Amino acid sequence: MTTFLQSVLNGFAQGSIYALLALGYVMIYKATHVISFAQPALMVCGGLFGYHATSEWGLSFWPALIVAVLMGAVLGMLVERLALRPMVGKPVFTLAIITIGVDIVLRILANRYMGPDPRSVPYPSGSQRLEFWGLSISQQRLGLIVVTAVTVAALALFFRYAKTGLAMRATALNQETALAQGIRVGTMFALAWAIAGGLAAIAGTFVAATGAGMEQNTWIIALKALPAIIIGGLDSIPGAVIGGLAVGLVESITAVFQPDVAPWLGNNFALVAPYALMFLVLLVKPYGLFGTKEVERV
Repeated sequence: MTTFLQSVLNGFAQGSIYALLALGYVMIYKATHVISFAQPALMVCGGLFGYHATSEWGLSFWPALIVAVLMGAVLGMLVERLALRPMVGKPVFTLAIITIGVDIVLRILANRYMGPDPRSVPYPSGSQRLEFWGLSISQQRLGLIVVTAVTVAALALFFRYAKTGLAMRATALNQETALAQGIRVGTMFALAWAIAGGLAAIAGTFVAATGAGMEQNTWIIALKALPAIIIGGLDSIPGAVIGGLAVGLVESITAVFQPDVAPWLGNNFALVAPYALMFLVLLVKPYGLFGTKEVERV
């Protein structure tokens, strides 16, 4: 039982990364109806922003995290303004392809800065671990879970009570109606990308604070958030959180128990498990667990 609970705890920590990235995907999709494939690059750049703030500016982890979030938000706004704003009105498929190009360009630039060696962001308590009820978790992972919970709560309050948050919700529901009500839709697009960039920076900074640090192939982590948004629903913010945590839990539990319970599935099946879960969910709920079913009149 202890082994199972430990895997669940580790899954929640890893799922927090996926949840933050999935929230970024959903933010952009709700505002622009475009799936942004630039999130891996935004995560890598956010981690490097945190690394630069600690190594070059001498900041500790938490101030560096704030700097990384601000710089990630600015980068997200620049991507929207320079790469996507000129393409407004083009087919959604075209915009999605552009985000792939943006991802490639940003990752090339990040890799040139990074070089062959991992880049790590030092966490205040280092490798210290918290022990309770026979379970163990690093303070870095505990901090990740807490920050994710606070971020999700802040976003929920922002969209429920803030005037700008309500304007973003209105834009997501109907852009033409929002424009007719005087809402600056273009500004809402930029804000969605800024929030996505900030969320990716949080995820990237915490990834860089782990033992392995930020490496040139770390961007693959962000691809795990794609099953998360499909599971939760492309346009559902609660679904993004639940989907991200579900992916982390399935990946962690599978990695621990699959070699003994189902060795015939082969090695490293945990890497495939999130996609298997996505397939099973889509068989039952084609629009995801919390996604909005589209109805088209013919």
